[in-house]
Amino acid sequence: MKYPVIYRLGRFIPHMVLLALVLVFWEVAVARSWVNAFMVPRPTAVFDSFIRLYVTEQTIYRHFAITMTEAVFGFAIGASVGISLAVASAVNETFRRYVSPYAIVLNVTPGLALTPIIIAWFGFGIGSKIALAAVISFFPIFVNTLSGLTNSDPDRNELFRSLGANASQRFWKLQVPSALPITFAGLKIGMTTALIGAVVAEFAQATEGVGVLMQRFSFQLNMASSVAVLLTMSIMGVTLYYAMELLDDRLIFWRKDSGMARVGRRRSARVRALKAGSVVKA
Repeated sequence: MKYPVIYRLGRFIPHMVLLALVLVFWEVAVARSWVNAFMVPRPTAVFDSFIRLYVTEQTIYRHFAITMTEAVFGFAIGASVGISLAVASAVNETFRRYVSPYAIVLNVTPGLALTPIIIAWFGFGIGSKIALAAVISFFPIFVNTLSGLTNSDPDRNELFRSLGANASQRFWKLQVPSALPITFAGLKIGMTTALIGAVVAEFAQATEGVGVLMQRFSFQLNMASSVAVLLTMSIMGVTLYYAMELLDDRLIFWRKDSGMARVGRRRSARVRALKAGSVVKA
């Protein structure tokens, strides 16, 4: 492809056109009173709220940072615990037999029902929000990592055995690389659910965060600002998801031709640099 950047931008044109049509129809529908303007604000009113929150009053940034901190720290804790338990369960079947039922019970328990208990345990500060984010993000990471580690290709497993690989070599050279794509799928889900957990905890009890800001606007019946904050939450979720997607592309480079080409170019440049250094020394 001669112009890959232009090609990638061109793929977004139909989506932008569709979005523009929806916004125009929305604006006309509210202006002509086809829908209640009090309950469904105009897109222009939402845009004005965006400008006020981000430019004029700049009230969103502190709440944005607090919620993002809660989600990221909660995700880090949930991912650490989930991956650690999944690895232990993969290498020890007895451990897996005793741990898996408790993980399932934790998953089927509604996160909203856990909120009062977690707030009672961790208090009304940021700790309870991080804790709920960690609890909600734990299960998809645990299940996906365990599934990836325990479902490696039997032919490859047999090849490793025939070559005399020990258990440690099979784990690091076969199971872990095979599990990484599935693990990252769980990490992407866990990252977005961590944000959900943080916002739910803010709805229950908090003084700062985008969840609190949205509640305030809703209680004031300021629907334009409520929608602006809701879209802000969507932006946060998309940002966290694509940050994990970028990490996925960098670490699991062998799944895409572009990744293989990138690593190949890097290694070729390293070899040329080593050869050039050896020639200089000679």
